[in-house]
Amino acid sequence: MSNPIIAEVTRGGIVESFHRGAYAVADRDGHIIVSAGEIDLPIFPRSAIKAFQCLPVIESGATAHYGFDNQEIALACASHKGEPEHIRVAASMLRKAGNSEGQYECGIHWPGASAARDALVRDGLLPRAIHNNCSGKHAGMLALARQLKVDPKNYVSADHRVQREIARTIGDLCGLDLDQLPCGTDGCSVPTWAIPLRNLAQGFARLTARESATGIFRAVREHPLLVSGTGHFDTLVMTEVPEVFVKTGAEGVYCGCVPEAGIGIAIKCDDGAERAASALMALLLATHGTLAQSSEENLRLHSSRELRNWNGIAVGSVRAVM
Repeated sequence: MSNPIIAEVTRGGIVESFHRGAYAVADRDGHIIVSAGEIDLPIFPRSAIKAFQCLPVIESGATAHYGFDNQEIALACASHKGEPEHIRVAASMLRKAGNSEGQYECGIHWPGASAARDALVRDGLLPRAIHNNCSGKHAGMLALARQLKVDPKNYVSADHRVQREIARTIGDLCGLDLDQLPCGTDGCSVPTWAIPLRNLAQGFARLTARESATGIFRAVREHPLLVSGTGHFDTLVMTEVPEVFVKTGAEGVYCGCVPEAGIGIAIKCDDGAERAASALMALLLATHGTLAQSSEENLRLHSSRELRNWNGIAVGSVRAVM
């Protein structure tokens, strides 16, 4: 079965191209409110479930023990752009838990924010592991290892105690035994399990009822810039509509929830296009999020993105369709 079209790209008044994908919206009881496409086909959620990966850090007592504040909890759930504020908070997390940048096992890449990248080049510096977009999550994992009193070496391995605790949490939320699922390796070297969109949507709906998750929702509402970065969809939407939580994953995955409404959402764009998945996330939240009218209106603006050419001329749009 071919997945339906979830976004159209227009130019000159016609559809120039389109993106196919699947999505599911669930409530806290596990009921699927609306869906389209192959929602029972396992997909790798990648960074879209960083909130799930953060829960064991909170539930183990690590965040309280090491005095992590809301900025640090927000960064633990982030795919950040390596802006100065992101680096400052990641360094604080390492310092508070008695860890060091040398313990990172996430790898190194240039900051995603062009200004931050240019600043390193201008100063004749190379990127470090702390610039990795997952450095906040990994600082949380290192804190979890210390809280569990286990050797942090190889904490990214699937059989390490840190990842087993995370797997147990993800499985509990999604109603699955992760040991029975395909397991890959994410860009930052941690395990990523292939989970159907149905279960991911149900997992995010269940997250809204998890007491320990209230700290995550509070943190990202206070510090949406830390979850992604300047100008990115996640930061923009959670700044304008603080009632929602959204998180991008690689390869066209988007997940999120509306905590007060108990709604969970999971999206996968077949060709991996974030522009299609983010536009659809905005439309699904506006349509099924049971939000205030002003919030719905803000979200609908994000469900259709204007395209401009190099001269700044509006030439078309990327618009979500259901």
